[in-house]
Amino acid sequence: MSHNLFNTRQKFTTGNGAQGDFYSLPQLEKEGVGTVSRLPISIRIVLESVLRNFDDGKTIGEDDVRALTNWGANDERTAEVPFVIARVILQDFTGVPLLVDLAAMRSAAQKLGEDPGILEPLVPVDLVIDHSVQVDYAGSEEAYDRNMAKEFERNEQRYRFLKWGTQAFNGFKVVPPGIGIVHQVNLEYLARGVFEKEGCFYPDTLVGTDSHTTMINGLGIVGWGVGGIEAEAGMLGQPIYILTPDVVGFHMTGSLPKGTTATDLVLRVVEM
Repeated sequence: MSHNLFNTRQKFTTGNGAQGDFYSLPQLEKEGVGTVSRLPISIRIVLESVLRNFDDGKTIGEDDVRALTNWGANDERTAEVPFVIARVILQDFTGVPLLVDLAAMRSAAQKLGEDPGILEPLVPVDLVIDHSVQVDYAGSEEAYDRNMAKEFERNEQRYRFLKWGTQAFNGFKVVPPGIGIVHQVNLEYLARGVFEKEGCFYPDTLVGTDSHTTMINGLGIVGWGVGGIEAEAGMLGQPIYILTPDVVGFHMTGSLPKGTTATDLVLRVVEM
């Protein structure tokens, strides 16, 4: 591994005068690794993660950094990118099995005479309860409260287990039912934009166990929809291996016709 790739961590002063560090992509370009300034922003965000988590080939090596730095718009996509994410978002149906796995691993550690507390999510995990909520009552001021009461009655054991999870694991939080759907909660409440850990600042990135996780991209935050196994790996600080992404650009002119919405435009772009 060339020493230059270790030279990209730089200091800066935050708005309140505090000192912080970040991994500089322009510095990576100055060192002659590749033309970072020509990369799409989404690729740069993934590259920052690869660079920051470089560990001399244990999981992320020099080839990984160089391959993504020299991303080409029309290249054939065969290589995988080891992407370490900043956080994980779960919805209730897919999130509960992950918590079960963590509990089982703690139980196994205890049987082996180890401290079960060593098993912790290494990135923040938010589980949003929305998929189980049903509408049994409507048309009255009491409908909301009655629906919530019915929800807790139906799923009492599951909610007891989730409550235990929030107390047993640091960084595991549950958003209760009735707050909103997972994508709305992710966009409006959970998105941070920038994370800080041990004085190092880095972009908000995530994986989620729901097909609409990518809605977070609208805030400039790179988000990937994955299955439970990948999300579990991300929770434990392991890279998510994704095929080197394609990036498609659209140049738009004019204005939308009356009666159309931003959703109509997005669906048309996806169709094309």
